[in-house]
Amino acid sequence: MADQDLTEVAHFLWEAGTLKAARRTGWWMAGVRDPESVAEHAWRTSVIASVIATLEGADAARTVHMAVWHDSQETRTGDVNHLGKKYASPGDAQAVTADQTAGMPEVLRTAVRAVVAEYEAKETPEAICARDADKLECMLQGLEYKAQGYEAAQRWVENSRARIMTESGRRLADRLLAQAPLDWLRTAMGEKG
Repeated sequence: MADQDLTEVAHFLWEAGTLKAARRTGWWMAGVRDPESVAEHAWRTSVIASVIATLEGADAARTVHMAVWHDSQETRTGDVNHLGKKYASPGDAQAVTADQTAGMPEVLRTAVRAVVAEYEAKETPEAICARDADKLECMLQGLEYKAQGYEAAQRWVENSRARIMTESGRRLADRLLAQAPLDWLRTAMGEKG
């Protein structure tokens, strides 16, 4: 490993940082002026993926790996929301990943391409858990935006909930729907009611 050129890996690390500034554009249709970034979405998706995979008996590490990389292509394509996809393709995730990883050491290039291909194939328990985490994160974000007064976010809450496949994901969604965003804080502070 010491002899391998990591220049392209370093380039990608700079590139990945652009996701911190890339906004999730679908929320603009709900009236959200400054929506979460793709990086913020990917972080919480990864946390949720670890929870769902563990509860479902899937490989949590592999599931989280998929969640980390699931939107990494948006450094080059931008976040194309569902309406935008009707008119312009967001690009093939595997082709974008192949370009992003082309100059990386083979071990890394192979691993990243494999995890993106698995996520896109939607067949393994880990891919299903990672995809559920993506939907659950969107639902959770919608609930937070609703609590901030963006009532139009209800559409995202309902659409995301309807697309969750795993039993654990559905049960978590139902618990989230039964709570308010700050219930966790009230419980942590020992407040009643």
